Amino acid sequence: MKKTLLLLSVFFTLLINAQAESYYDNVDLNADGLNLKENLATKTINEHTNFLVYTPGVWEALKITDLNPTNNTEVLLVYGYSTSGTTARSRSKDANSGSQGDWNREHTYPKSLGIPNLGSTGPGSDSHHLRPSDVTYNSNRGNLKFADGSGNSGSVSGGWYPGDEWKGDIARMMMYMYIRYGEVQCLPTNVGVGSSANTPDEMIDLFLEWNVEDPVSDFERQRNTYHDSNQTYAQGNRNPFIDNAYLATRIWGGDAAIDSWGIYTSTDAEAPTVPTNITLTGITTTSIDASWTAAEDNVAVTKYEIFVNGVLNGDTANTSYSITNLNSNTTYSITVLAKDIANNQSEQSAAVTATTITDSNPPTVPSNITISNQAGTSFRVNWNASTDDSAVTAYEVFIDGTLNGSTANTNYDVTGLAISTTYSVSVLAKDSANNMSAQSTTVNGTTSDGVSDVSELFFSEYVEGNSFNKALEIVNLTSNNVDLSPYTVKRQSNAVWETPLQLVGTIVINDVFVIINSSATNATLLQQKDQEVANTTPMTFNGDDRIGLFKNDVLIDIIGDLDGTDTFAENITLRRNTNVKGPNTNYSEQGEWSDFFSNTVIYTDIGNFNGTLSLLDNSILNTLKIYPNPTNGDYFNIKTTEDTTITIYNVLGKIVKIAQMTETKNNVDISDLSKGVFIIKMSTANNSATTKLIKN
Repeated sequence: MKKTLLLLSVFFTLLINAQAESYYDNVDLNADGLNLKENLATKTINEHTNFLVYTPGVWEALKITDLNPTNNTEVLLVYGYSTSGTTARSRSKDANSGSQGDWNREHTYPKSLGIPNLGSTGPGSDSHHLRPSDVTYNSNRGNLKFADGSGNSGSVSGGWYPGDEWKGDIARMMMYMYIRYGEVQCLPTNVGVGSSANTPDEMIDLFLEWNVEDPVSDFERQRNTYHDSNQTYAQGNRNPFIDNAYLATRIWGGDAAIDSWGIYTSTDAEAPTVPTNITLTGITTTSIDASWTAAEDNVAVTKYEIFVNGVLNGDTANTSYSITNLNSNTTYSITVLAKDIANNQSEQSAAVTATTITDSNPPTVPSNITISNQAGTSFRVNWNASTDDSAVTAYEVFIDGTLNGSTANTNYDVTGLAISTTYSVSVLAKDSANNMSAQSTTVNGTTSDGVSDVSELFFSEYVEGNSFNKALEIVNLTSNNVDLSPYTVKRQSNAVWETPLQLVGTIVINDVFVIINSSATNATLLQQKDQEVANTTPMTFNGDDRIGLFKNDVLIDIIGDLDGTDTFAENITLRRNTNVKGPNTNYSEQGEWSDFFSNTVIYTDIGNFNGTLSLLDNSILNTLKIYPNPTNGDYFNIKTTEDTTITIYNVLGKIVKIAQMTETKNNVDISDLSKGVFIIKMSTANNSATTKLIKN
């Protein structure tokens, strides 16, 4: 909203800016691009401690945050303006309802444009994007996407222009929703008509332009100030793009918005001096420690970037940095440059070279070989980790003296065996220099007769933690990889089965599949997730809802008694007992489940059932390393010691590239991919891991 319309005192504005900047004291504001976006997202999510209910919480919040600064008996109406025959721009604060002539709650990010629908909880009741709006005018807007225009608000070419005085507010609300609710649910590309070709993710030029053209008003600041308080209807978090509109420029580029803190856009055009005295010490078989004399700057040096063989390896605010995951007996060229907060950068320093130590020592022999998860045609081999002076990169598993496969983990599933047959099993360890230990002492593994094998998936864990920390775990103890396309999960509330959740992907033998509420904040849940669902059914269970696993729409497993209504699992975790080997539609907590109440243990076992680990057990990442990441170029490298399939997904889950890597072919061409965030799945013969790649 234009400042000329609702100008408070200069003193008040300066006071608010000082309070806003101190709110970010624990945020690395020296970062830029998607690193800064992630920092702000973490802050915004963590500070959102009071989740408003749609009624009456949002109503009451809007009556406070959206008061007309010139008349405290009124609220301002988003999109409104004052001309004859058109909607008003203010209304009595108590004239709130769904009736014509009153004001209601406008989801500036329409609920139906969220993926999935925002609903009326979580993002659907987030007051940072809910605004008072004239009932009739709100209906006219409907769920039209925002589109560019001029003058007053209204429909334009099939879209909706919010008006000259409101377009900046809208842009900053869309930016908030994007960082608060993730890479899928509240995409700018789904709510506005514009291009993301010149941004590193799904941000569009339209919102960046509006952010510049309509600067932050004191009316917007008063909303932020209230929510960063201990008041009853305050959420606890702020919209960072209201506090400083230039943060959007620093993340997504485009024309420069106003830097209200004055820390990014001063007249400083002077680059720091070049770092000197680059010294390389602590050289091992896989690492080199670099240090240097600090650069100087007319304002301040904020970070150093370290390059290895001309490729960015990482950055630091210190004058030392440890370069890891190197190859033994290899010479590396190291350079360093300095940057200040205005992003002025020095030249790279003179290159200094060092050679890692030759690794000729093999790892220790794997020990304590055991056999578990026996089925008719498979069993799992487990062992204790070996040690090495560099790093153990792989284990090779031998069946009856013949190599069966390799893994980076300390367990391996042997498949394709004969029923009721005994096999001799041994394991050896390899390091990054391909030194091999001797094979371990052999043990015998015997397959079952196949008659009593587990034949179906079932629930193995239920987490009903605080706030949105909710998760379900499904285990596959069958003898085959299981395609999830026939499976759904439903919530039963008041004896009614609600909208099903379609499961996606595959659960391999002896693996688990973890589903979480996408608004979860617990680090363990976020790390172990295989599929996430917005804060909507079925991932909104609250201890009195039954959860069912369905195959081809037939109930096969249930948590809670069918058609029951009592509260049975509020604020607890239920873990299936390890002696359970299949699903059961007759719920028996005493016979099949153990419950845990303490928050110190409530999340600790997710991703594991009786030694059966989630696909996102990324110990494989110790040997499958992506670099550089983020990448500013048209490629990235994979460090691997075995044949690896690389599958690249965009943020919507669509496969955009598949490549095959070997120990000698490790370069992936991504010149045809746009800037943004991608998910990389790396699959070897017996393992897979996922990680995030950022292309700037």
